Amino acid sequence: MWNEPSPERLNAIPRIYETEGVALNDKVIHLHFFLGGCDWYAAEFDGEDIFFGYVILNQDHDCAEWGYFSLKELKTVKIDGFLEVDCENEEHWQVRKASQVRGIKWF
Repeated sequence: MWNEPSPERLNAIPRIYETEGVALNDKVIHLHFFLGGCDWYAAEFDGEDIFFGYVILNQDHDCAEWGYFSLKELKTVKIDGFLEVDCENEEHWQVRKASQVRGIKWF
């Protein structure tokens, strides 16, 4: 994985179920992972491996959904043996509400 998130960034993410009462459009997206036409947006983290967030695979916005994904699995994804999932670094990713992230459906 390129630009793996630092422990400080991971620790800043609310724990799983911590924002359960927050409407989807108000959930804060802390990290953005991407590769090609795939995007993973993290709103919660279990502190070890599992994120809750929004996932768009292969630019398929109609089938994109909120759910769980694994950091360990993201680290293993490779295309042609060298392209890896990247985590947008702090200089480029602004932590913001899901309603402010283009492509996330929250209704």
